[in-house]
Amino acid sequence: MNNYKTFNDMFNDDNFVSPEESEQINFQVSLIGKMIEAREKKGLSQRDLAELSGVKQPAIARLESMKATPQIDTLLKILAPLGYTLSITPINNK
Repeated sequence: MNNYKTFNDMFNDDNFVSPEESEQINFQVSLIGKMIEAREKKGLSQRDLAELSGVKQPAIARLESMKATPQIDTLLKILAPLGYTLSITPINNK
């Protein structure tokens, strides 16, 4: 058993969290962070966003607290009133 001193030590151990899992976690954290930032920038509460998007406020709260994995259709509903959508971008291989 490894004795990790920090969360980062554990998170960066490929035997504990695979690179693919790490990438997925980082993507979700970034996505949800941007969603929260966009909501707050527009001055909207979760309740306001629920009314505009048709997604229930508890579902938005679960997404924002990372207690639920967002479904694409739900994300699109939430992002539209914030003025955003999802897109696929190429990986910049340098």
